[in-house]
Amino acid sequence: MGPSSDSISSPLKQRIQGFFFPAMARRPYTTVLGCITCEELDDFGAGKEGWLVDNPNLICALDSHFLALANRSIILVLGWAGSDGYKVKIRPSDLSPIKAEYISALEWLVFDEFKVLLVGTSCGYLLIYSSNGDLILKQMIHPGRILKIRVHGSKRDSSHESSFEEVSVAMPGVIARIEASDIQNTLQKWFEESKARFRDPKSDSRDTEDSGNSFEKLAYQVWNVSKYGSCADAAIVGVMPPPLMELQSSERYFCAVTVGKDAVISAFRLSEDKSRSLVGAILSKVVPATFSTIASFSKVIWRREPKTSKKPDAKGQAFARASPLTCLKDHPRKGEKLTLSPSGTLAAVTDSLGRILLLDTQALVVVRLWKGYRDANCLFMEMLINRDTASSSCNSIEYEPAKNDYCLCLAIHAPRKGIVEIWQMRTGGRLRTIQCATGSKLLQPSSRFGSSIASPYIPLEVLLLNGDSGQISVLNRIL
Repeated sequence: MGPSSDSISSPLKQRIQGFFFPAMARRPYTTVLGCITCEELDDFGAGKEGWLVDNPNLICALDSHFLALANRSIILVLGWAGSDGYKVKIRPSDLSPIKAEYISALEWLVFDEFKVLLVGTSCGYLLIYSSNGDLILKQMIHPGRILKIRVHGSKRDSSHESSFEEVSVAMPGVIARIEASDIQNTLQKWFEESKARFRDPKSDSRDTEDSGNSFEKLAYQVWNVSKYGSCADAAIVGVMPPPLMELQSSERYFCAVTVGKDAVISAFRLSEDKSRSLVGAILSKVVPATFSTIASFSKVIWRREPKTSKKPDAKGQAFARASPLTCLKDHPRKGEKLTLSPSGTLAAVTDSLGRILLLDTQALVVVRLWKGYRDANCLFMEMLINRDTASSSCNSIEYEPAKNDYCLCLAIHAPRKGIVEIWQMRTGGRLRTIQCATGSKLLQPSSRFGSSIASPYIPLEVLLLNGDSGQISVLNRIL
């Protein structure tokens, strides 16, 4: 008879189990990067079980060095990677108490030279704050609650003839688009003035309460995408060609995808041209001029009214043209959340029946379906699957993996199962299953704008925030 299991040493026993039962040999699927535990999190309910995921008003936005959390009327910026101990509280002072205005969306906008925090409110305002908590700009986008702010773009390379970088704002039945270059120019002016004020504090004559309105408003476009009902989420997925029977012009067309309760998925062609009729163009010029003339004449006849300090209510911009392309209706299924791939060619849609649909945004067809994932959250990431091939193809010892060495994957967080699954796109199998603690949340650093193509490629990562312990871990991208 062979030796009993009790007589085998523990290290040898573990090696034997790992050899014959590879699944039992545990491999590190995550790496702890930092911790956000601090007293300031008490305002957000930290310390209670499930505080990070059970509060619908709690919003998170992640950067490579900072984490921003918002709870209705307060924002907390915490340093977690290389900026430990950094804490800034932001309390927007001009939220309307009459309209019960609150913070409804949050996202980082990162350029090479600076980073800012984009804040959306329930009344349709876009606020831009510096990482130090200074208000840079406040602008009305459209009356209504801002559901989501997305930072999306692609660089100019061999696969893309043109590059685009944009910020999109999703609202119920409405989507807006802002060129990232316009925001960058505004931020450049603000930071230059900030440096000048730092050198000469007496040169700053602006009112602190009106500092967000001192700059020119950002140019943007807004479209009505409520053809198939109010949407729960929306995104601009990229540039698309114009209709076949339409005259060619220099105007660009964009494709927008929406999800909602009436139509699970719907798509629209967005035009930069507002396409107003001749009569509408004439009226838009004549009516304001006529009204201004009548108002001026009436002041001569009647007594001039005293000026009031009350600011007029901000109004949204006129809608540009949005043409419906297709929609998917499958009652009682309702679309809930939308996640875009880096290039925008794929979108993951979660619905109310626990299904995840993978949408090809160019062909506008569903190419894959997962079932049994209620309350799931999805994020795209990149895994290094060609590591051996890449290393052998380069003689250098310190080889930096290129973009072609990575494979696009979808990370699915199923909180009811307590796991995170990683699936290879588009039709690949499940690569990993990672156990995660209750009360955890998937996060992803915001895209970085302005970096050159020659710079080393930064793969798309997904991080896991444990609300109970405060630890932030990255999902390892090497198989």
